[in-house]
Amino acid sequence: MSIINKIFGDPNEKEIKKLQPTVDAINAFEKKFKEMSDDELKAQTGMFKSRLEKGETLDQILPEAFAVVRETARRVLGQRHYDVQLIGGIVLHQGKIAEMKTGEGKTLVSTLPIYLNALTGKGVHLVTVNDYLARRDANWMGPVYHFLGLSISTIQHEHSFIFEPKTAPDGEEVTVEMENLREISRKEAYACDITYGTNNEFGFDYLRDNMAVRSSQLVQRELNFAVVDEIDSILIDEARTPLIISAPDIDSNNMYESFSHIVPRLEKETDYTVDEKMRAVSLTEEGIDKVEHILGIGNIYNEGGILMVHHLEQALKADILFRRDKDYMVKDDEVIIIDEFTGRPMPGRRFSEGLHQAIEAKEKVKVQKESRTLATITFQNYFRLYEKLAGMTGTAATSAEEFGKVYTLEVMTIPTNKTIIRKDRTDSIYKTEKGKFMALIREIKIRHEKGQPVLVGTISIEKSEILSELLKKEGIRHEVLNAKYHEKEALIVANAGQRGAVTIATNMAGRGTDIKLGEGVLELGGLCILGTERHEARRIDNQLRGRAGRQGESGETQFFVSTEDHLMRVFGSEKMKSVMDTFGIAEDMPIENSFISKQLEGAQKKIEGFNFDLRKHILDYDDVMNKQRESIYKRRKEILEASKKTEENKELPINKENFPELLKLKDKILGMLESQIQDIVSVHSADLRSKWDLKGMWEAANKIVLLDKNIKEKIEALALSDAPDEKVRGEIADILFEEISAGYNKKEENIGYEVTRQIEKMVLLRSIDMLWMEHLSSMDSLRDGIGLRGYGQMDPLVEYKKEAYRMYQDLIKSIEENVVNSLFKIQVARKVESPMENKNIKESGGSVDDTQENKPEVNKDKVGRNDLCPCGSGKKYKKCCGK
Repeated sequence: MSIINKIFGDPNEKEIKKLQPTVDAINAFEKKFKEMSDDELKAQTGMFKSRLEKGETLDQILPEAFAVVRETARRVLGQRHYDVQLIGGIVLHQGKIAEMKTGEGKTLVSTLPIYLNALTGKGVHLVTVNDYLARRDANWMGPVYHFLGLSISTIQHEHSFIFEPKTAPDGEEVTVEMENLREISRKEAYACDITYGTNNEFGFDYLRDNMAVRSSQLVQRELNFAVVDEIDSILIDEARTPLIISAPDIDSNNMYESFSHIVPRLEKETDYTVDEKMRAVSLTEEGIDKVEHILGIGNIYNEGGILMVHHLEQALKADILFRRDKDYMVKDDEVIIIDEFTGRPMPGRRFSEGLHQAIEAKEKVKVQKESRTLATITFQNYFRLYEKLAGMTGTAATSAEEFGKVYTLEVMTIPTNKTIIRKDRTDSIYKTEKGKFMALIREIKIRHEKGQPVLVGTISIEKSEILSELLKKEGIRHEVLNAKYHEKEALIVANAGQRGAVTIATNMAGRGTDIKLGEGVLELGGLCILGTERHEARRIDNQLRGRAGRQGESGETQFFVSTEDHLMRVFGSEKMKSVMDTFGIAEDMPIENSFISKQLEGAQKKIEGFNFDLRKHILDYDDVMNKQRESIYKRRKEILEASKKTEENKELPINKENFPELLKLKDKILGMLESQIQDIVSVHSADLRSKWDLKGMWEAANKIVLLDKNIKEKIEALALSDAPDEKVRGEIADILFEEISAGYNKKEENIGYEVTRQIEKMVLLRSIDMLWMEHLSSMDSLRDGIGLRGYGQMDPLVEYKKEAYRMYQDLIKSIEENVVNSLFKIQVARKVESPMENKNIKESGGSVDDTQENKPEVNKDKVGRNDLCPCGSGKKYKKCCGK
């Protein structure tokens, strides 16, 4: 405890004490609801909803609602919420993070705030780390919600299900009774009162909704309230990993393969240097010379260009910094990223900027095409979209500062139901990694022989498999739990507490599943946790320790560390190793020193601070992009909303009387036209009146639509008047706008209200999507190069914001120009009753050239041979489309 806490008291304890009156109020209702029949208890949901409609708040009905959930859980699950679980539920409802130790029943705790907030009818999302947990928890807690009349769904990678109980839970935590889950559409899943799913699925559905072309394709509702399970894993460990929807762009060329053969010929220190702290690798002058010699070129920067240098750098990173079975795995001729914190595979995710292709070339698997970003968002920005956000985890206190600064989420540590008696032993430190593993195997063997279960935590698949081979040589039966065996990890973890069990797990694989001790294990000392290495984040180490000693059970933990471990090596283990050499300490002889353990924790704090700064730095940049994304998505949503009613009432004729809201699309178009005309007038009248470019002004306006020559004469007359410049500019803009908008109205009369609105919607969405995609690429390039501004004594972030603002203004202007120009280049072949299939809509896009295949289709029966061609070319019909 810190000196400040000793003097002023623990602020966390003070906050917890403030919640005790609410807990007492909940307990006071227990007898009342216990005496009710099932039907009377079920009726409470309708009564709560009615009270909310009459003006009561969620906080006012909380004590009764929580008491109802507690009684329901007792009846249908055989589980009654402890008082500390009620505290956890209150904290979650308040939009905070509840730190609850492993085994304290976080899954049951979540039912309290989820039920309460679902009463509003706005929907509640329970976010977890994988599809299995989303299925399991929806099925496990589903009976509580279903009993109380709420609908529960779960969204999976390719499926969505609604909970409809046919089989009672069998009491096994890891079992998922799939017969209780009926497949439904994505939209139906989100329409349920409560939806369970993974952070990836919620995020990708948000992006897909913002790429929809019809409102009927939208699946999510407004983002109301989310409870994030294992919130530290999702909002911190994965914070730097953006969600990206992409499409193939250009074919991969031979450079990936070429450089994958060249890089292994380079020598460390001579040809390249590695900075492990920064996780960076750089070519030396000698290395560059060697590559140029191999390629047979004089100067790679001049002759190869940026693209070749980029491929070389990515090949170097792929070969030196990224290791198989640690950073990625190869399965079915495909490179799959491994989550560095959980050890789980992340299929579908790809390293960006060609790094994934470089790794594919290195591993001699098929090199996939490079992709182009269509939509992207970080978890940091996605979860900040929710009206209210809460989370729960066993390890959040060490990251409280980041949760506060980035997400404005307060961390509350919830007391345990029973006192923790687990023994956390001092780290055992060895000279070499080989010696560490020798000692570790000895320790496992001793404990295994007496029947004590052992869970060994490793930081990578690679280390898991090394340890597994050593155990096999000793004849010790064991289970390996890592990313390669994801499907059965829950069952393996659940049995890791049985007598004589030995389990190897990467980091916290199997997180979310409690380890229950077998018969007689408590007498042997409970579950023994052995860590093979300290992780960069203290949270991950604490998660591993937390698997033992649940609910006041006995247990013990210890980390085995060597001076060759990554954390030790990066933060100066050379002195320690030389001391051990001086005293002739054997490589498998340990040093147990609390001072060294504290030094390690100090190193972890430094790395955590560094990683926090890095994530904050990324967020500072992404916040700029986020504001632009919100603005663009708002524009798209308004377009879809305008046509939503037509999709819901297909039996009604689409006209101004039935669907006047469609005119919002026309208003947008005319607003864009007015803006473009004002730009044209302003640009061509910037100088003195005598130097106004009236010809250029006329030609620019004429490119939008062919104008009568009398308009040109009116403009020239106005320019010669004695009126002030600003008034003349305004009158010219008014004349052009009136003339062009009148032409647009006439066009609408010819093709009809319905077809015009359909074309407007199509052009608006296509223009926004196409140019937004280009903008994303440009913003990536800006971000990559903005750091160089620092050399010019400029703040890169400030410069990035300036450039980004300018680029966004250019984007909006480009969208407006594209929309206006496209709409006047579209012609409809004939008037049709239903344009929904878009068969008669042709788009030439931008300017029209003289090639026949690029011309819009023209209704030849209505155009005179000497009339101007309606395709917009400016020629007579007989010399253009009428040939």
